[in-house]
Amino acid sequence: MPKNNNAKQMNMIQAINSALDIKMSQDPDVLVFGEDVGYFGGVFRCTAGLQEKHGLHRCFDAPISEGGIVGTAVGMGAFGLRPVVEIQFADYIYPAFDQICSEAARLRYRSNGDFTAPITIRSPMGGGIHGGTSHSQSPEALFTHIAGIKTIIPSNPYDAKGLLLKAIEDNDPVVFFEPKRLYNGPFDGDLNKPVDSWANHELGQVPEGHYTIDFEKARMHKEGSELTILCYGTMVWVAEAAVRETGVSADIVDLRSLMPLDLETIVASVKKTGHCMILHEATRTSGFGAELSALVQEHCFYHLEKPIVRVTGWDTPYPHALEWEYFPGLERVSKSIIQMMEG
Repeated sequence: MPKNNNAKQMNMIQAINSALDIKMSQDPDVLVFGEDVGYFGGVFRCTAGLQEKHGLHRCFDAPISEGGIVGTAVGMGAFGLRPVVEIQFADYIYPAFDQICSEAARLRYRSNGDFTAPITIRSPMGGGIHGGTSHSQSPEALFTHIAGIKTIIPSNPYDAKGLLLKAIEDNDPVVFFEPKRLYNGPFDGDLNKPVDSWANHELGQVPEGHYTIDFEKARMHKEGSELTILCYGTMVWVAEAAVRETGVSADIVDLRSLMPLDLETIVASVKKTGHCMILHEATRTSGFGAELSALVQEHCFYHLEKPIVRVTGWDTPYPHALEWEYFPGLERVSKSIIQMMEG
């Protein structure tokens, strides 16, 4: 992360709010709407103060109709506006799936470039907050399958702001998932430890002004020589803790973007270490880890010393009572690293 003398300590909520405020101030075509995002400032307060500053016509509440929210955004984008909509929880994005995949993703192609959908769809994702089956899902893999959509997942406040600014400026649709367990601090998967915060954390040092981060470049969170761990969102911090606990020297690759994907960084790391582990919180079958595994096998087959290992959520609904058995936490990831390296 580059040094910046104008940086301010922010958590991820504040970083997201700052990105929205900057673009609304810079561009009158940028507007924000969704359920409870106006007067209330969003259920996680990511849009707090925007309605008061930018007006009722630039930041407003929408009915409880995710399909209607995204469909309206598609029309606005085709008209020349640049809407940023919030789906209150990723679990509720499914009613909007047709509008995202059939309309937003294909508008440029269908119109031969006459119309585009410069829309950003923000949504909190993931578990670790006792949200149960309806407030904990990670549906990111569904969107990587649809041509025409970019799928972004930040792991820290610095990346969240830079990636969101980039998303809003993109002329095509971006689905921007925010791991809600990371809103107020990094989480290493150990539920018995006190809650950490972004205060005094290097990645909580966020420039107050405008900057962007390219989607096409992953972030090397930690460098090592024995193992490559591919991960994103909350799993970046679980991986860091597991590597520290096991003493294994590992590259931890924070993908940032699933589509587009920085395959070059992935391949270079796996060829260096000869071992690859993939972490994600979503269900295992057809999760994005399966695509990563296929790509690593295709491009690094002769460099792999052992089979690729995936550590993921289970193929069940996200359980409320058994959340920590489902969540790929520190204990499960550490055990998998030891088994892989010593087995």
